[in-house]
Amino acid sequence: AEYNKNNEVYVEWSTNEKAAVEVAAGAAYSGKRALVTMKQVGLNASADPVMNLAYIGTKGGLVILVADDPGPISSQTEQDTRVFGNYSNIPVLDPSSPREAYEMMVEAFEISEKYECPVIIRPTTRVCHGSESIETNKILEKKNLYGFEKDSRWVIFPKLSYEVHKSFKERNKEIGRYFSKSSFNEKIIRGKKGIISQGISYQYTKEVLSSVESDYSFLKIGTAFPFPEDLVVDFLKEVDELLVIEELSPYIEEEILKLIGQNKLNVDVFGKLTCHISFAGENSPESLKASICNYLDIEYKNEIEDIEVDVPTR
Repeated sequence: AEYNKNNEVYVEWSTNEKAAVEVAAGAAYSGKRALVTMKQVGLNASADPVMNLAYIGTKGGLVILVADDPGPISSQTEQDTRVFGNYSNIPVLDPSSPREAYEMMVEAFEISEKYECPVIIRPTTRVCHGSESIETNKILEKKNLYGFEKDSRWVIFPKLSYEVHKSFKERNKEIGRYFSKSSFNEKIIRGKKGIISQGISYQYTKEVLSSVESDYSFLKIGTAFPFPEDLVVDFLKEVDELLVIEELSPYIEEEILKLIGQNKLNVDVFGKLTCHISFAGENSPESLKASICNYLDIEYKNEIEDIEVDVPTR
């Protein structure tokens, strides 16, 4: 609102997240691009229209930005929106920095308009509170989509839901293949020990690995759903064991275990399910260093001195 001097963008605050999604959906039905923002708890409140949108689809691009809150720092729950995206069949992008969040926003609108579906962008607390100098050189091509057109697709009849639900399988496979080639995913092959990470945990993992000397293979996943199966299977074929570092749920870990079973691969997987990574709360470079060093068989040195300080409770 502050920077919208020429009224190029319509901005409003809604009564709650459910109403916000419904207003944005109305705009998208009429061919306008719309963005609606909330936290993970707000996604619970808006789950009814969001789930229906997954089936009804959109005309103009519709992006739902959901800020997850590991910790939690200012929320009632710890939830993982990647799981909601999987459950609702809505594509999810998972940025690791403000720059990547900016780039993903352009990509999200393009995916939304190509497949006529909502897209979720899921930054976590530290990405949302971060800042970065970037060049705003991404161009989102304008589309000439005018007005609301009466069509039975906007009415969620049971038979329509059944037909649309069947179409999700092929659509998700197509998007998954596209995501396997996405620049938001990065792969390095340097050994039989593998590490996979995402989001801000990728930045923390990279920071820890910059100070250790070891042969390891690394995969960053920025496209959470549909899962980039082709990319991950190729990576799994290059390693014997794997450490998965993520926030909040063991989402990637569980997807990898499914792929290992489906493809009859012999790879040991460590992560939240095996208690090698904390199951709850935020990750940090300090909390990950011991786990990574232990996994890579490197001596762990705690460089931070513990000091007893009586800190007031938030």
